[in-house]
Amino acid sequence: MSPTRRRVLGTLAIVVAATCFGTLGTLSRLAYDAGMTPLGFATWRAFFGAILLTIVVVALARRGRPMVRLRDVRRQAVGALAVAAAAGIILNLAVFIAFGRITVALALLAFYTYPAMVAVVAIVIERRRPDRLELLALGLALGGMILVVAGQLEPGAGLVIDGLGLGLALLAAVAQTVYITTSRGYAAIPTEQAAPILLWVAALAFIVIAALSGSLDSLGEPLRNPAAWPYLLVAGLLGAGVPSLLFLVAIRLIGPVRTGILAMLEPVTGTVLAALILGETLGPIQLVGGALVIAAGVLLQGAPTPAGAPPTHPSQVPAPG
Repeated sequence: MSPTRRRVLGTLAIVVAATCFGTLGTLSRLAYDAGMTPLGFATWRAFFGAILLTIVVVALARRGRPMVRLRDVRRQAVGALAVAAAAGIILNLAVFIAFGRITVALALLAFYTYPAMVAVVAIVIERRRPDRLELLALGLALGGMILVVAGQLEPGAGLVIDGLGLGLALLAAVAQTVYITTSRGYAAIPTEQAAPILLWVAALAFIVIAALSGSLDSLGEPLRNPAAWPYLLVAGLLGAGVPSLLFLVAIRLIGPVRTGILAMLEPVTGTVLAALILGETLGPIQLVGGALVIAAGVLLQGAPTPAGAPPTHPSQVPAPG
């Protein structure tokens, strides 16, 4: 695959993934209003997403796509996948609890410090000088993201300062950084297999956590209250299955730094949805911020492909760090 095509496909993958992920803040708040808890929401989301991606894997296998057995993969790769799974579990629990304690915008502001963390980690691991265009794009995207959520951070916009909620959002940022930077470690596992494995592990882990914490009853809320089903289905299919697969595709095509920068379209989507559905404010400053995030994405398209970027199909390529 040519560098240009890889860049275009990777960009398209993360733009779609970020847009889908951006629905989760609003969906989680609506699900909480319908009686769901953060743990219950995270469990059902992972469960429905895992089912969708499992169907994809089965369909691909029937069409002749070779599958990789985990027992045939090196232990280091399985270990990296396990670390990513643990990071994903922490990430989802932390961010969904944060959505319930502070505004969606404030949670996204804290969470989206992770692209800067990813850039620092990538530079340290690769021992390379930072790319100027990547740093400029990162600065534009961070500035735009801050502007996007600035309106929600005004006292008149119903800002809720909660130390635990803010801390959990930052913990989610650290977990996301680990999730992304470990992706190169399990590159031997095709993307369409790694993504459902991560979601199945998350769903089972959430069930175990619910059992150990005496919260199993909260997982059955949708069975007692059908009003929660639409939010859980959309969150699982549109907010988990599709974007989880595309997110890994993007990392393996354009690398973690660029994926993290372009993923800042998520708070733009999340803030717009929160304004339209939850009544959180949206003004000209958010539009300017959104434009800066988009400008960062355009800028990245003119930058050369990072050294070591994968040259082949996204399901088989090694993920650059």
